[in-house]
Amino acid sequence: ALPSVVAGLADSPVIAVPTSIGYGASFGGLAPLLTMLNSCAPGVGVVNIDNGFGAAILAGQILRTAQKLSRK
Repeated sequence: ALPSVVAGLADSPVIAVPTSIGYGASFGGLAPLLTMLNSCAPGVGVVNIDNGFGAAILAGQILRTAQKLSRK
């Protein structure tokens, strides 16, 4: 639920990274992944479970796109 709350308050994209380790019944990260994918807040990008590298690549792509758009 945290990415939905943050995306609702922020005016920039939010990258959600579900983790396989957490409290409660996370089922190896499947429960957080499905929760993040079902977010109704706009601007949430979800990467795979424990995929911090993919999140960094997505952040870089967002920044490069924003830089290209600001030059025009």
